[in-house]
Amino acid sequence: MPLMGAGSSDESSSQQAPGTSSSYIPADHDIDFLQRDELRPLRLGLELLKPELIQTEQGIRSTIVVFGSARLLEPSRALQALEQASAALQACPDDRTCQQRVAVAERRLALSRYYDVAREFGRLVSSTCQIDGQCDYVIVTGGGPGIMEAANRGAADAGAKSMGLNITLPHEQRPNPYITPDLCFQFRYFALRKMHFLLRARALVVFPGGFGTLDELFETLTLLQTGKTRNITIILMGQAFWERLINWPLLIEEGLVGPEDLSLFHFAETAQQAWDLISRSHGGPSAR
Repeated sequence: MPLMGAGSSDESSSQQAPGTSSSYIPADHDIDFLQRDELRPLRLGLELLKPELIQTEQGIRSTIVVFGSARLLEPSRALQALEQASAALQACPDDRTCQQRVAVAERRLALSRYYDVAREFGRLVSSTCQIDGQCDYVIVTGGGPGIMEAANRGAADAGAKSMGLNITLPHEQRPNPYITPDLCFQFRYFALRKMHFLLRARALVVFPGGFGTLDELFETLTLLQTGKTRNITIILMGQAFWERLINWPLLIEEGLVGPEDLSLFHFAETAQQAWDLISRSHGGPSAR
């Protein structure tokens, strides 16, 4: 029986045909290739560029960033949550976990008024500034529920555009339904998301919130303090909350910040007060 040659059919059938390997996929179509660690600089650039191009195409000229807790509910839902927690406590009155849940639900109900304030702020700003086809002072949030939902919802109440900058997280995060679909983004990198929050920002309005809210607040304060960014008005909603949360005078007493640093932010209680502060700082149109 003759030996098989180098080009025999049996040998060639065991080899991968040319053009079927991942090496043949054009680089910009190869998803697995684009996820390699070595491609991180390219992904960072794309994540900066894509939202920038879309915002330019949508005519977004300036924004107001609204931060606040994703856990704050609108008043009716906060009341329902308290009623459920209270009912559970009646079934186990000595259970400390149930007692704690009622206490938290009571505090969340008290804070739920900020949902309405954020919604009114989104409506007020959007109805005042998005006129005659202009897109100034567009509301932008982190895209999630709670205070973010309320601000986007207020813009939707006015029939105006608003943005949501969502982020991929270990637990699922879905954009709230009030974001303008063409301005609903999803980021992989927190750093690029932070950049897009501030690139067009004229103001940062901060409602009560947790770690994420505090992170964005103090990063923006640091950028203003060091001159890395300018002309952003920071407004803290609810003076009593913020003065209870942060001992601002202590920072001055300990020599950790200067007295002038506390002028980097303002307090407001209502949507109108917040908008008046922004208008005075930037010469914006008066509220309708």
